Amino acid sequence: MGETLFIAHRIPFPPDRGDKIRSHHLLKALAALGPVHVATLGETEADFAAEPLLAEVAASHCLARRPMNLPLAGVRAIASGKPVSLTAFDSAELRRWIARLLTTRPIETIFVFSGQMGQYVPDGFAGRVIVDLCDVDSAKFDSYAAERSGPRGWIDAREGRLLAQEETRLVKRSDATLLVSVEEAALLRSRIGSDDARIMAVGNGIDTDFFDPQATEPHTALVAEAGPHFVFTGQMDYAPNVAAVIRAARSIMPLVRGWHPHACFHVVGRAPSAEVRALDGIHGTRVWGEVPDVRPFLAAADIVLAPLSIARGVQNKVLEAMAMARPVVMSPEAETGIGGRDGVTYAVASDDVRIAEAAQLLLADGPRALAMSAAARRFVVAEKSWQAALAPLSGLVRSLGVARDAA
Repeated sequence: MGETLFIAHRIPFPPDRGDKIRSHHLLKALAALGPVHVATLGETEADFAAEPLLAEVAASHCLARRPMNLPLAGVRAIASGKPVSLTAFDSAELRRWIARLLTTRPIETIFVFSGQMGQYVPDGFAGRVIVDLCDVDSAKFDSYAAERSGPRGWIDAREGRLLAQEETRLVKRSDATLLVSVEEAALLRSRIGSDDARIMAVGNGIDTDFFDPQATEPHTALVAEAGPHFVFTGQMDYAPNVAAVIRAARSIMPLVRGWHPHACFHVVGRAPSAEVRALDGIHGTRVWGEVPDVRPFLAAADIVLAPLSIARGVQNKVLEAMAMARPVVMSPEAETGIGGRDGVTYAVASDDVRIAEAAQLLLADGPRALAMSAAARRFVVAEKSWQAALAPLSGLVRSLGVARDAA
């Protein structure tokens, strides 16, 4: 398919958080079709330590340091009239490298991963452009604004409005705009007021060989404690995850502990915010922070909780728990895009009382919990592999090339 420029807001290695997992598998799928040059940003020492892994996949690459933190980006964004999300990922080094690449290599396709990076596509680029928005970020910030007041609410409302303008621009600029689920694709169409057929869903997958309950021993610390054990995994400075674990620790766990006084809630994930750290010890909550491997925690979980109130796209944490054959109790928002069956492959409940009751029913009925766990594993193995999720990608890229050649 010729040569591709892949632009991502975070280096796709190591694939250890939701966005990096998706970009990692997209990059590998594109590299199987032809040479791929990668322009991306790093934030942590782990990111830069993974550069040799990127070099193994990319025909060439530029890994630049993310230029500024969010507070500084916020100040500059307000002064410039731009979204904070774009300002925070605006790198002069990356722009220079991309400009040189486009003049020295026969780039036929620019694949943009995440809406923040659409700003790097030159107006004069004549090849095909594919933008993977993943989620409708403007809707997420609108949701934040509806829940917050004061300066923070104003900032979120501003971000939602400006990102909506950028999303509309990217749809018009690209040959195809990808979303992680049919629900997100429909949401974008409704928000921009267009039934544009170039807006389409390419879902997330799961590595079921890696997330295999037969290959993982439960975490010894959880096995040694009475329990039952509830587990939540995710990036713990991400606002929807923060809100979810606060909800679980302060509202759901007191109800659960009315039935099971020794119930524990384990929060597992890197960079826990101050609000999350403050939950440690409350109603059986233990905040673990970053761990080498989440699988032992999932393997030891009696219930995996996902009580998200704001959830864009498909929740990898839910797919991982299902692949590990654990019963999942989640909110309707967290179920979006999963595609299983409530009561068969997982349990969905709309409020704190019902979430606690759904968990209690599973704890009280061992055979039902085992049947749900087995059904969850079968479902993701059969329908949610990365190979299946990205199968349409090759045909999409090639079809766009044929259409452009015909034009």
